[in-house]
Amino acid sequence: MRRRVNGRRYVLCVNDGGYRASLIVRRVYRVLPDVKARKHGLLRVIDDSGEDYLFPEKLFVAVELPRMAQRVVARTK
Repeated sequence: MRRRVNGRRYVLCVNDGGYRASLIVRRVYRVLPDVKARKHGLLRVIDDSGEDYLFPEKLFVAVELPRMAQRVVARTK
């Protein structure tokens, strides 16, 4: 899950893992780098509140977004 577009990583939520208040399946989220979290199978994801939280990596798949899509995702968070 190391895909980056213009230095930013994005993931698509494929399972909310019971975090229904924080994650929405089929929604794209931005990932912040966190080496320690990755070692434990976690991703630091900016959720809909605009805050970053750790979630299990298995709930997401990496996606590449064109620049225009990145701007749209950044504005909606």
